[in-house]
Amino acid sequence: MKPTKGCPKTSTILPNGGTKAIALVDAFDNPDAETDLQTFASAYGYGTPNFTKVKVGNPPPDHNWAVEESLDIEYAFGMAPHAHIYLVEANSNSDTDLFAAEDKATQLLQGEGGGEASNSWGEGEFSGENANDSHFKGKGVVYFASSGDSGGQVIYPSASPFVVSVGGTYISRNSSGAFVTETGWSDAGGGPSQFESRPNYQNVIKKIVGTHRGTPDFSSEASNVSFVIIYNQFTCGGWCGVGGTSVSSPTVAGIVNAAGTFNSSTAAENGEAYKDYGNATKYKKDWRDVTAGSNTVYACKKGWEFCTGIGSPITYKGK
Repeated sequence: MKPTKGCPKTSTILPNGGTKAIALVDAFDNPDAETDLQTFASAYGYGTPNFTKVKVGNPPPDHNWAVEESLDIEYAFGMAPHAHIYLVEANSNSDTDLFAAEDKATQLLQGEGGGEASNSWGEGEFSGENANDSHFKGKGVVYFASSGDSGGQVIYPSASPFVVSVGGTYISRNSSGAFVTETGWSDAGGGPSQFESRPNYQNVIKKIVGTHRGTPDFSSEASNVSFVIIYNQFTCGGWCGVGGTSVSSPTVAGIVNAAGTFNSSTAAENGEAYKDYGNATKYKKDWRDVTAGSNTVYACKKGWEFCTGIGSPITYKGK
């Protein structure tokens, strides 16, 4: 499997709490992960991060994954700076090693009384993938997965009904940095799963998705044009810009952590979001319905679609 990242700009991050823990599941080792996060936290005016790196095996350093790991921990932390941030490093990017790291993340989060696990990696769907869904069923843990960076395509574990599938958008700002508009990102993954059945929480959109699981559930900034800034010493030698749905999964995991509801499962988390979607008043208040742009295959339009799902979160309500 491979990380789902693109490349390079800046993002404004505001401290907004968070409790319990967030685990970021990655492969190989970033030897500078802790100091990278400390530098990032200091630059944005945060206190000292509560951070723990856990190796599952003896993962060697890897330059590509080191960037991914810095991104994951920094943007989960940026959204929820009071949460305990775990970086769980798999021994390699093989299915076996990544799912072993997922199981370790589940164990760590359950030891904290629950939390969120974010996965910014994936591979194309395959027959028999359902057997791996068991790795995303830990009680008290809500799992997130990036929808991928191959426009309009579906990847796993994003396709699993036991994860919140997080798609990507492009946010444009004016010269002062103020928000102007949000559109679907052309390279974001999304579409109907080939092998996963529609979960009950998607019954509200069954006329759109049919009998199969639809992705993504909702979306966040991911464009490699309106990219975010991270600090990574091992590969970048300092500050660098990164885009891709590798941004959106840890960002949304942090937002949900800061919201403080701590649902008992992914189904409960997604159920809350889709319940909001089914209520016109709450949907308009809590979510931005992204109606412009596309992910190359699917156009963004009013309501849920295979481009950005429900849309993007604009409050902590329903999350």
